[in-house]
Amino acid sequence: MTKSNRKPFVLANWKINLDPEEINPYLDQVLPAVADEEAVTVGIAAQDLYLGQLVARTKGSQLKIAAENTHWMDRGAFTGETSPRALAKVGVTYVLIGHFERRSFFNETDETVNLKVKAALRNGLLPIVDLDEDLSAYHGQVPEDVVLKQLAAALDGVVGTDLARVTIAYEPTWAIGSGEAASPEQAEEAAALIRQSVQNLYGPDIAANVRILYGGSVTPENGTDFLSQADIDGILVGKAALTPASFLALVAAAKAATAS
Repeated sequence: MTKSNRKPFVLANWKINLDPEEINPYLDQVLPAVADEEAVTVGIAAQDLYLGQLVARTKGSQLKIAAENTHWMDRGAFTGETSPRALAKVGVTYVLIGHFERRSFFNETDETVNLKVKAALRNGLLPIVDLDEDLSAYHGQVPEDVVLKQLAAALDGVVGTDLARVTIAYEPTWAIGSGEAASPEQAEEAAALIRQSVQNLYGPDIAANVRILYGGSVTPENGTDFLSQADIDGILVGKAALTPASFLALVAAAKAATAS
C-alpha cells in the first residue's frame, strides 16, 4: 500500500485547555466543515470531562473523539483513573497512549504504555501510540537492523493483525509547545525510521499500512510541509488546534495533500 492509500489523519489534542462553555461554540464552527469529511480522518482528543458531551454532539458525523489517556484495567480500585471499557461504552473511538507529558509528569513507563495499548485493543478502542524516543541514537545504524526501543516495548505482545488498528505518533520532546517544530526533513527521517522499525518487527505489508503522525508545534503555516512527506500520514496538533479556524486550515491542508 502506498501513501495515497493511507488516509491522512488530523488530530487536535486539547490537553486540559478550553472551558466547558467553549466546547459547543468550537463545535459549531468545526462540525459543519468536517461532519461529512471522507478524505481525511479528523479527530479531537479531550480531557475525560468533555468526552460524553463531544460524543453526543458528533454522533452521526465523521468527526472522531479520542481520550487523552486510559488505565490498563477495565474495572477495579484505581481512584482517579479511567477505564478503557468505560471509554468504549461512552462511544470514544481513539485513545492517546504514552504521550511525552504522561511519561514526563506522571511517571508513565514503557511497561504501562504496553499494558494500555493492549487494554485499548481489548476493548475495541483504536490506540494512538506516542513515541518521543531520541532517534539520534540510531544514526549510523543500518535501518534494516533498527527496532526502536519505545516502539518495541509499546507493541510487545501485539499481534500483526492488530497493527491495522494502531496509529503511531512521533513528537520530539523539544518541539512540544516550544513553537519550534522539527524541520519537515527531520520529521520525515524519523517517520521513515519508525516505519522501517515496524517492518523489522512485522514485515513490509503491515508497515506499509500503519499511519504515522508528526506532532510538535504544528501550525497552519508548516502543516502542509509535514503532510507532503512520504512517511508522514497526519499531524497531532496542540496549541494551533485550540482555534477552530487554525484547526480547519490544517484539515484543509491534509485534504489538499491527498489530491496532490
